[in-house]
Amino acid sequence: MRQMSVRRKRRDRPAEDAAGPQVPDLATKGGRLAILDDTEMARIHEVSVTLLAEFGMSDAPPIVAELVCAAGGRMTEEQRLTFPPDLVARALAGLRRDVALCGRLPEHDMALGDGAVHVGSGGAAPMILNIDSDTYRETTLGDLYDAARLVDALPHVQFFARSVVARDMDTDSLLDINTCYAALAGTTKHVFVSAAFPEHVADIAKMCHIVAGGREAFAARPFLSLNINHVAPPMRFSPDAAEVLVAAARAGLPCMVNTFGQMGASSPVTVAGCLAQSNAETLAGMIVAWLANPDVHAVYGARPMVTDLRSGGMAGGSGEQALLTAAATQLARFLGLPNSTIAGATDSKIPDAQAGYEKALSITMAAHAGANLITQTAGMQAGLMGASMEAYVIDNDMLGAIRRSLAPVEISLDTLCATMIAKTIRSDGHFLGHPQTFDRMKSDFLYPGLADRRSIADWQASGARDIRVQAKELATEILAGHFPQTLAPAVDATLRETFDIRLPVARMTKP
Repeated sequence: MRQMSVRRKRRDRPAEDAAGPQVPDLATKGGRLAILDDTEMARIHEVSVTLLAEFGMSDAPPIVAELVCAAGGRMTEEQRLTFPPDLVARALAGLRRDVALCGRLPEHDMALGDGAVHVGSGGAAPMILNIDSDTYRETTLGDLYDAARLVDALPHVQFFARSVVARDMDTDSLLDINTCYAALAGTTKHVFVSAAFPEHVADIAKMCHIVAGGREAFAARPFLSLNINHVAPPMRFSPDAAEVLVAAARAGLPCMVNTFGQMGASSPVTVAGCLAQSNAETLAGMIVAWLANPDVHAVYGARPMVTDLRSGGMAGGSGEQALLTAAATQLARFLGLPNSTIAGATDSKIPDAQAGYEKALSITMAAHAGANLITQTAGMQAGLMGASMEAYVIDNDMLGAIRRSLAPVEISLDTLCATMIAKTIRSDGHFLGHPQTFDRMKSDFLYPGLADRRSIADWQASGARDIRVQAKELATEILAGHFPQTLAPAVDATLRETFDIRLPVARMTKP
């Protein structure tokens, strides 16, 4: 399915298309940013192992307790489930490292591990910013579908995690199955959804099998994962979510094993203490998933968040958050596990300068630390409580620049240019006309779709419009015309016969 290009020719834009291809190779790899050294990470992990062995996790549901105790764990008199060090070591040795998350088109496949960086949406916001009035309202299933197809059209937003909650669904069951449907109907990129209860996992898996053409076809190319927040910190299982983790692992669904300790609230106020607790809680989930299915595609999702201690609210756009996220990513890589994190949780309510600097700081640090999956990077506002369609478009521009910043620096005779420099200083005195400059301007530079690089005079002559105005226009244009036909009519009919799908067919076609 062809995607709508974000780059559009406009009379008020320079004719950059004449320079050739707009997108250089963006096969990106992070991991060059080091917040902690190996000794520091080993000390943090040692404390995590001690926490699991001596204090363990409370509120373990029976199915989790049975799995862990059968593998050498123990339930204490205080009803805390402990994990012995040898069990932690065995799980770390046995967990898969070769996790790959697929799109329904091969160009959207994402191999994790070894510092590979992929950025996408997320947030599960309950509110959305109206594109025409700058006021917030409650989100609907239609908004979720719109967000999915907008992401489908944006080249630098590489996957779609549920961005908004369909608050017009009456029950948890309707919410989970319709969220899954709307996401799969809106994009061929990899999709992340969630399940409120373990019994919903079977329906989600069944929907995936119908779309894929069978259980084996989905297993060969898993295009949907479950985000599972199995912990209610500190050091306490969320029983329903922990059961979802077991059910998902056994159903063959890739599992995002996520933890959300709030530094200074539900985890220690120090970065080191927060990391140690988050690592212990995340490893508890990874171990449970591995025990439920030794072949599970489990992704380590420690994503500790920072609390503004003046108000008790989240401070997702802070410098402390950027530091904490990068350190947590580095610890995941120290353990050698495929991993995910959150970055881009700006506290600004609109896509303004505050949103820009807060998002860019945290996402850039997470990417350069080598996070495999970075969620919530596009479209989110108000500490993940709100979504904005124009923000998706602006953030797509930002993500392209961040991904480009991960490119390695090529050192060779050709790139060092000693002979060229010598010839140039004796002739024209500039490099603008050199063949290498022309060739590399087409292959080495990523030109923005929205960011304005014109002169002041040209900008003023074209109306002096800021980036939000242009982003609203582009988001509106995409949503008016981009209706990807991701489900064959027969498949869609089967899904609607099998499940209570609330998204009208008429809502999914161009008016």
